Amino acid sequence: MRYGIILIFAAFTACTTQPFSSGSEIILSDTSRNASCAYMTRDAHGQLVISWVEEPGHLMYAVSADEGKSFAAARPVPAAIGVQAHAENMPKLVFRPNGEVIAMYGVQSNDPRNKYAGKVFYTRSVDGGANWLPAEPLVKDTASYDQRYFDLALLPSGEAAVIWLDNRKPDPKKEGSTVYLATTGREPGFQQEHPVAETACQCCRTVLYVDEQGAVHAAFRDIIHDTIRDMVHMVSTDRGRTFSPPVRISPDNWAINGCPHTGPALVKNKQGLHFAWFTMGGGKGVFYCRSVDNGITYTRKENISALPTAKHPQLTALQQDHVALVWDEAADTSSSRIGMQLKDGAGKTIRAGFITPAAGYANFPVLKPAGKQMVLVAYKKREGMREKVCAQLVQLPQ
Repeated sequence: MRYGIILIFAAFTACTTQPFSSGSEIILSDTSRNASCAYMTRDAHGQLVISWVEEPGHLMYAVSADEGKSFAAARPVPAAIGVQAHAENMPKLVFRPNGEVIAMYGVQSNDPRNKYAGKVFYTRSVDGGANWLPAEPLVKDTASYDQRYFDLALLPSGEAAVIWLDNRKPDPKKEGSTVYLATTGREPGFQQEHPVAETACQCCRTVLYVDEQGAVHAAFRDIIHDTIRDMVHMVSTDRGRTFSPPVRISPDNWAINGCPHTGPALVKNKQGLHFAWFTMGGGKGVFYCRSVDNGITYTRKENISALPTAKHPQLTALQQDHVALVWDEAADTSSSRIGMQLKDGAGKTIRAGFITPAAGYANFPVLKPAGKQMVLVAYKKREGMREKVCAQLVQLPQ
């Protein structure tokens, strides 16, 4: 059965599938400990940064001064204590132009009202990561006992913004979570929290994205008519104070009474907005679409991988208005590989292939542009009983 699935998928992608050229794999984490939750960003100097979690709950990060060819020794965030290793709720770092670094992470809540509940904490460094202040909770309202699946972004003003899923909602009987947003401001830390959407699927990561014009975009899996769990997008033109109503990026009509644990990806370039997501409605696997009118209308979805195990897509915008997309997929229970597509601004596939072997086990990829015609991809890799965080540079075609 496994080989039948592979042959079907190969026929589906034969017109564009070519191998990507990649460099040597770099192991970032301590190989004596299990590691996961790779996340990638850039610091205030424009250097690539990868963060991850090592057992028993330590947040680590490493900086590259040469666009991903090498990384300095890993550095801990000692104020982050009891970090929960959850790749859909991965810890994240944001480097502000004023030199402040914010590290945000989730912990288990152990709340009897919801056995899956978690809380979000953050710690700040005002000297670029040399020293860290004691961690504090993102939410201080005692009515909030569950905060998860957050995302961070920098606003044009240099302030940081965060969205997350919260148990507080107008009608406690309704399924789902409320999407909240808060920003940094004159006082240290995050303030002015307020709800921006309701009935979000409570177990899928959110996306917060700020485009070059300063508009703030949010995407998440919504619960529609109590049973449908489809991806939606909304946009704010006033720095997150108000948002447009959520609009489905695709009418998948996936009716499921459960949590898929895989959220959307979103980027924007001169050709418009680009989205990737997982669904089992109107097809199976990872899909892609775009919007040329800032989220008013959306193109018909394109199946990136038809395997139902294809999940966890991530996107990044490149030069020449190209877009790179990565995801993970498993042909059986013993293996998982990282797929990659390069698309032009109009969504046409330039190249598609895989960057890790079919017989290995790698998943939860993240990526960023890295120099000319390169992308850096980081992911979790399992060898035997050990899990580690690795990265590799991938050469893109001219």
